[in-house]
Amino acid sequence: MGAVVGWDIGGAHLKAARAENGRIVKAIQIAAPLRLGLERLYQSFAEAKVQIGEADCHAVTMTGELADTFSSRAEGVVSLTAAAERELGHVLIYAGRVGFVAPAAAAQHIADIASANWFASASVVGKAIGAALFMDMGSTTTDIVPIVNGSVAAHGYTDAERLACGELVYTGLVRSFLMASADRAPFAGGWSELIRENFANMADVHRILGSLPEGTDRMPTADGRAKTVAASQARLARMVGRDLVDAGDAAWTALAQWFAETQTRAVADAASLVLSRGQLPADAPVVVAGVGAPVLREVARRLRRKYVDFDGLLDTAADARAAASASAPAVAVAILGYLAYTRGAPMKQCRDA
Repeated sequence: MGAVVGWDIGGAHLKAARAENGRIVKAIQIAAPLRLGLERLYQSFAEAKVQIGEADCHAVTMTGELADTFSSRAEGVVSLTAAAERELGHVLIYAGRVGFVAPAAAAQHIADIASANWFASASVVGKAIGAALFMDMGSTTTDIVPIVNGSVAAHGYTDAERLACGELVYTGLVRSFLMASADRAPFAGGWSELIRENFANMADVHRILGSLPEGTDRMPTADGRAKTVAASQARLARMVGRDLVDAGDAAWTALAQWFAETQTRAVADAASLVLSRGQLPADAPVVVAGVGAPVLREVARRLRRKYVDFDGLLDTAADARAAASASAPAVAVAILGYLAYTRGAPMKQCRDA
């Protein structure tokens, strides 16, 4: 058995991870904003294939079916499945709780396939550790999943169910709009109502604070201007009806710190809600993944639990560890795809390639 490549087709990014004999040797992330249509996705696939290399089998998961390019999630699942098959050839589609299915069967498993990437990551964590709270903060969302007795113990499965029970929080390190994170913010000794326009996002906040990992922000800025601290401060100023010259660095840093705190608090509150079910022992760690792993480590500290990095649970090449954590679902379907491939069915489609 050679290589399996796992793919995670998101609404903003395309992620891929390469597993060779079960070992993760490479992971990549490429901008692929689906709001620009499928042609943009095809371009991203072409770029990714050059970097990630050929494989014996491709395993695909997705969240991009939610993009407003599609009229429904069902249309999105079918369209993205067809796009993956067109670009990759022999593929298997990850359907979460029912495992892998052939592309021809995707239309019969819409609810299982749609936004099931978190289930792949949590399943891999469950294979490595008996009890944990798995958290993955990406550019847009944060997953919070309890692992009990080595199995996924989530109360929700669909996005709607997970939003309702605290297992999905729509906040991420990069793309989250500040206008959606709060109604007001402290500034110049008083509470300022926020202007409800997309003037700035969390990438600006973390750029100002120096907590934005290099290469993480792959999308254009809200105003199309530079990705510098000064430009981010100017965008942040607009949120409170100000210009950059109206205050100094210390004021803009303090405002950024407040927005970062609102994000951390939102995730910590959701994690506390999940933990309040009493499923996990007090010594169960938090397993952290995603570009927002530093935020999640702080959440673990507030929860008074030790943390474990997702990539530390895997057989991962040293130079691929950071990228593997940032692309956890792609890594997970690569691993699960490899395990399924070596066991035979339902990997017949890849074996017949």
